[in-house]
Parts: sequence; C-alpha cells; structure tokens
Amino acid sequence: MKKRFYGILFVSVMLLVAPVIGFCEWNDVMQNMANGSVNWSEGVIQAKGIGAPPEDLYGKPQARPMALRAAQLDAYRNLLEITKGVRVNSTTLVRNYVTENDVIMTKVDGLVKGAQIVDREYMSDGTVEVTVQMSLNGGFAQVILPSDIKDVEPVTPMQTPHGQMPDVPEGQMPEAPEMDMPASQNAIFTGLVVDARGLNAKPAMAPKIVDEDDREVYGSAFVSREFAIQQGMSGYSKQLEAAKSNERVTDNPVVVKGLDTQGPGKCDIVISNADAAKLRSASENLSFLKKCKVMIVVD
Repeated sequence: MKKRFYGILFVSVMLLVAPVIGFCEWNDVMQNMANGSVNWSEGVIQAKGIGAPPEDLYGKPQARPMALRAAQLDAYRNLLEITKGVRVNSTTLVRNYVTENDVIMTKVDGLVKGAQIVDREYMSDGTVEVTVQMSLNGGFAQVILPSDIKDVEPVTPMQTPHGQMPDVPEGQMPEAPEMDMPASQNAIFTGLVVDARGLNAKPAMAPKIVDEDDREVYGSAFVSREFAIQQGMSGYSKQLEAAKSNERVTDNPVVVKGLDTQGPGKCDIVISNADAAKLRSASENLSFLKKCKVMIVVD
C-alpha cells in the first residue's frame, strides 16, 4: 500500500514539475556536438572540459587547482571547435570566416577565452569537469554577422492628398497608388512566425525567407544591424504555440507555413507568394522585420 502511495505521489509531482522545468528544455532547439552544444532557442554555446592534476600532485593541496586549470583550458579548446561549427548562413560556417581572416580568428579566440564558467564538478578520482558558456549574440554576432547587414532607417508610410500622386524625382516612374484592400489583406502585424516543421530545416545566425519566385521576404537587407547583434536575426522553437506566444513577436504575429528549404545548409525557408504578399501589404510590417521579430519553428 505504501509503495503504491509513493508511486502515485512521485508521478503527481513529476506532472506538476515537468511543465515548469522540462518544457523549456523540450522546446529548445539544440544542436549537439562533441563535448558541447549550441542552444539556438537560448542563443548560447556551451562546452565541457575535463582536467586531472599531475600524478605527482595527487593528494596534495595543489592538485585541485591544477586539475581545475586543466579542465578550463580543455573547455575553452572545445568551445572554440564548437564555435567554428556554428552555421552563419546557408552556405557558410564560422569556420569559413576564421580560416580566411586572421583578424576574425583573433577576435573569436578572444571571445572564447572570455567565456563564462557556468558549472564545475569535482570527481572522486581528483579530476574536474568544467562547463563554459558563450552567447551567440553581442560581441560574437558583431564579429561574425555578414557585413551586408547594416542599420536600416525607419520606414515611414507615404502620405499624399487624396487623388494625387506623390512627387518623385524626374525620370523615375511613380509607384501606383494602393488600392483599398480588405482588412485581412492589409493587416498590421507585430512579428513573423514561420512554421518550418517537416522540412528538415536547420538553424543559422543569418537565415533568409524567400517566396516561391526566390524573391527575398526577410534577410540581411531587411534587418537593422543593431537588433541583429543584440538578439539575433531570428528566434527558434520546436513548438508552434510557444513560438506564437514568445515575447519576441509580441501580440499579433502573422503565422506562415514553410514550403521548402534552400541552400546546402537548409536554413533558408521558402514561403508561398500569397503569404509573402500578406507581409508586403503594409509598410508598417517592415518595422518588425527591421527589429528581427521573427520566430522559426523547426523539428
């Protein structure tokens, strides 16, 4: 009877705790690598390192500090290797940048050596395991994001008197005036959620979204570098509802379905022309794109 009671109690506690501590872990988009991982949902890279003291120091006061130092160095080496495997865009890894540019290599190496130690574990045999962590955003994004991502000026809708065409420079054709559209076709959105499940889509620091005619809907030309550096060009999730409620896309995100992926890295997403037109229907929508208010849902 007691065993049954404790069994029921254990299951009940797990059901209560799992949504709190387990949901984030299950929902996170993780890229596991040797000796560490990239958490694309949290925007962090982690690596582990193991160190042991020299044999002649076992049992002596200097043993633990020496083992800790060795573990830290091992963790930093592993973090650098993991960092080199981070995908920048559909055709490029960080490794491609650092091998071609000594300045970038030096900067990345400095960022890795400044990574935060988030965990230490002391083993009974005298060895130490250390976990270090570095953000994908901030200084790392500043170094790695392509130079064609520049600051984007605010988009201001053109105001003209009814029935008049706006003034344009000589020799240029004015744009046709917008036709009245149903509210559903000219809606103002606060963010974009792309459902790319089932496409084997992969995360990257600078993904693109294109329509069926390969016209870019979102990418380097649409974002302001300041926001891309601060929070990344897009967030990633495994759950559609979690992506829709993510604070990144705030109150009224538009949800579109990915049709396919592009590029060898499978990180550029193709959406329908109709969904692309929906995004382009109001100039105000360019404001949330500029601020990188985009979530991509992957498997």
